[in-house]
Amino acid sequence: MSAIDRHLKKFSGEQLETLQHLRETILSIVPQAKETISYGMPAFEIDGKVVAGFEGFKKHCSYFPHSGSVLEELDSFPEWCEVSKGTLKFPIGKKLPKTLVRKLISVRRGQIIEKRKGSSSVKPKK
Repeated sequence: MSAIDRHLKKFSGEQLETLQHLRETILSIVPQAKETISYGMPAFEIDGKVVAGFEGFKKHCSYFPHSGSVLEELDSFPEWCEVSKGTLKFPIGKKLPKTLVRKLISVRRGQIIEKRKGSSSVKPKK
């Protein structure tokens, strides 16, 4: 049993369905991602960098892009979502559209690639 499977055992009913749907959506977009736990929550890593995460709370579910600037790069979200700097909250029972999850992951992966390019172009001091 994976760490995410163990984590999801604490949820039931509609909330479990909502979180499991998000998990399946993420894996359908990045099937090569490694499932892990980051900051105590289910997360998905590619090449050692977390590209997406999620969690269930008492009255909502949340998607975490693992970057404080991913959400501000997108301009449209379902009206039932609450957007803050690093969290996308949504009601239990609502499913984030696959197109939105794909955009969120794409922006995050782009940031990781840019950061790696930037760090690889730094020349060592003499």
